[in-house]
Amino acid sequence: MKTRRIGPYSVGAVSVGAMRLSIEGRPGREQAVQTIHAALDAGANMIDTAYGYRIPGEPEAHNHRLIRQALETWEGGDSTAVVVATKGGHLRAAEDRPGRWSQNGHPDHLKLVAEWSLGDLGVEALDLYYYHRPDLNVPYADSAGALKDLYDAGLIKAAGVSNVNPDQLRIAHEVLGDALVVVQNHFSPAHRASDAVLELSGELGLAFIPYHSAGGLAAPDGPARFGAFHRIAAERQITVQRLALAWQLALGDHVVTIPGTSRPASILDSLKAADDALSPAELAALNADVWPAESA
Repeated sequence: MKTRRIGPYSVGAVSVGAMRLSIEGRPGREQAVQTIHAALDAGANMIDTAYGYRIPGEPEAHNHRLIRQALETWEGGDSTAVVVATKGGHLRAAEDRPGRWSQNGHPDHLKLVAEWSLGDLGVEALDLYYYHRPDLNVPYADSAGALKDLYDAGLIKAAGVSNVNPDQLRIAHEVLGDALVVVQNHFSPAHRASDAVLELSGELGLAFIPYHSAGGLAAPDGPARFGAFHRIAAERQITVQRLALAWQLALGDHVVTIPGTSRPASILDSLKAADDALSPAELAALNADVWPAESA
């Protein structure tokens, strides 16, 4: 599989988003472990998780413990070489508000979640630790400073930020310096709010990881709104979701994708996007679907 850089790591251009293995609609534990094993066997070497990935009413860190089990039972290679990226500061809310999320960006909380994550994953230092979502009640520089303290203490090997706007990214970059290696934001054909962050990430030398990569393509109006995506996917005889991943990778060498998955077949299909080279004409047509005004 083609690789890209995230700070000190060389990772597959398409990696594994593990959230769907722990939230509502998740598969059984055996299938979840099989899904992770299938991805690793196919060459994936990064798994994206978070402390808060669980179903309300059960303990936090469900996803962490699942990943630890999958890595400990994987027989296809060196599991210690797999990069596990996790996040803190975004939690499933009180049980009287099922499905809702809450933020806690207090430095003490972010440090505590990192310590809990070390135990859940069974490691001495986290490969990559993100501040998951800004808490508007806490100055952003204070939250970023907690990650810098963890980095300086050797408890995390690299830092990331998620769900940020350009101003927050600049603050994080100033506070964290070289410790900051990646940004993860919602970015898809239907979700344009992170266009500026995608560009700024590249300018700052940071990797950019989009989530919900195929957003809008499967909607009832998807074929009409994003005709080029559906046409080119049909011509290539691939899924439109896989094409969306290939399109995002073509937007910059600093882009790494983490498609969500719950079945071995789906992650194996997504991983193929790393080697799907789009022609200039195809890329232009897809970009015209997403940014029609700029292509007119």
